[in-house]
Amino acid sequence: MESKYIAGMSIKGGRNNDFFFCLLEYFEGGKKLFVKSLLKLKDEDEGEAEQAIKNWVDKFELGDLVVDCPLSSPVCENCAIDCPGACKCPQVSIVEVRKKIKKILEVDRTSHSKNPKKYENERNKDDEIFYSKDILSKDSNEHILSRSFKRRLGREFLPYWNRALDFWIWCNYHDQLLELFKMSFDSFGNTSLMLLKRFNYLRRHIPETLSLHEANVNIVFIEFLRAGFVSKYDIFATRNIDSSAGARLAILRKLERKMNLFIYDQELEILMKNPKAFNSFILALAGHRLHLGKIRQMPIWTESEVTNFILPIF
Repeated sequence: MESKYIAGMSIKGGRNNDFFFCLLEYFEGGKKLFVKSLLKLKDEDEGEAEQAIKNWVDKFELGDLVVDCPLSSPVCENCAIDCPGACKCPQVSIVEVRKKIKKILEVDRTSHSKNPKKYENERNKDDEIFYSKDILSKDSNEHILSRSFKRRLGREFLPYWNRALDFWIWCNYHDQLLELFKMSFDSFGNTSLMLLKRFNYLRRHIPETLSLHEANVNIVFIEFLRAGFVSKYDIFATRNIDSSAGARLAILRKLERKMNLFIYDQELEILMKNPKAFNSFILALAGHRLHLGKIRQMPIWTESEVTNFILPIF
């Protein structure tokens, strides 16, 4: 039976951090999944990192790589029209996003005006934070809107900074990302300019035969939680520097059982101790779901054919 490969590479992190390729192997029609290889690269190894990538891709005849860095640009970056201003951007995706934001806020205003007391009571209840709360019971754009999501929509959607993809992710994951990770999704606000330049440089050395895909580690974790693969405690523990290594090990053990995954002891120790290696592994798992066809389909206006963003289903 022929083996298949998918890889993940986490770019985010400090300037001097090492970064890793994580290669997963599986067999077509089979259910077993293996961590085949972890490739550690250093920026200071001039020329060696680029050649190592090429050698690694050629060795395994790799066809797909998942990264946590934007693969597409905001519409302003490649726009050649006489600009009427950010608030009047005529690009189709931006017009569609503004239309949807306006509709969500109009429904919210209508709901508030009909019965303001009931509206505030329900929203106060919805905003309550307690450990046993089911944070997956509704998407962020379902009413009643949380205060944080409403503020997010109230701020200007910027065509020189935001992608249409950002808005779709806000609608589906904003509240969960905020509660679990104390952050929102922002294509470029969460990725430093230095890292973007670093990735664009590496991209020039990646063979053209390799298809690139984008994913977000925190969103993959939300889908793990939805599938019952991990608990909220596991996720919270990864944010604590004192418990993060143990939390990663606990998550790896759970994924081994839930996904029929096999990790050799040497790779297991690296994944447990190194956050960048662990994140690369999570991205590779998202890519594996892409190969299986188990991903969420995004609307056309998000320009999914350009972003190549993966939203896995487990």
